[in-house]
Parts: sequence; C-alpha cells; structure tokens
Amino acid sequence: MDQTVTFLPQNKSIRVRSGTNLLSAARRAGIKITTRCDGKAACLMCKVRVDAEQLKGLEPPADAEKRKLGMLLEQGTRLACQAKVRHDVEVHVPEDPLKAAIRKQLERQRREDDWL
Repeated sequence: MDQTVTFLPQNKSIRVRSGTNLLSAARRAGIKITTRCDGKAACLMCKVRVDAEQLKGLEPPADAEKRKLGMLLEQGTRLACQAKVRHDVEVHVPEDPLKAAIRKQLERQRREDDWL
C-alpha cells in the first residue's frame, strides 16, 4: 500500500510503498539527506526529526537505530536510512551545515548593509 511522505521545510511530497526507508523516499523526491555509510546506520549523518504526532507514520525503531540514537529517539530524531514508512508522515530535514553557515553569513552581511 502506498503512503505519502512529506519532507519539510521543502514541503515536497512523494508516494512510496509501506516499508520504504526515509532515505530512499528522500532520494526519489530529490531531497538531499547526507550519508556516508550508504544506509547501514553507521555514520549518523542522516538524522531527521519527526514530530510526536507524526511518529505513528513510521515503524518503531529497530535495535540498531535504538543503540545509535538512544535518548534522541524521545525527541523525535530518527535515522532516515533506518526509519521505515508505515503511514502518511511528515519529516523535518535539517539544513545542510555548509548551506546553513553560508546563509547565516549572508544574513549578517545584509543586516550590516541595512545598518549603513
């Protein structure tokens, strides 16, 4: 059965089969989620956040994900390579660190330019 995964803040949705992991869904939707381990839960780079009311849209975390994330699971953090879609779900994808640094620098420059 197909489910809808919506990636935020991009607000991009894609239909995938139940059991598809979020990393695969993101790739199919053209959403970049950084990873180095190719989905083996080793690098922890593919962390995403799922709001509490949306957690039912994912299968419960398997042992590997529980070991890697520990207390972060309680805050809605999941590994995109491990979290599998069960129902429609919205997922928050963190901003790429390099893009975030560039964005902050540009915002700072704009504020300084506005001050002059």
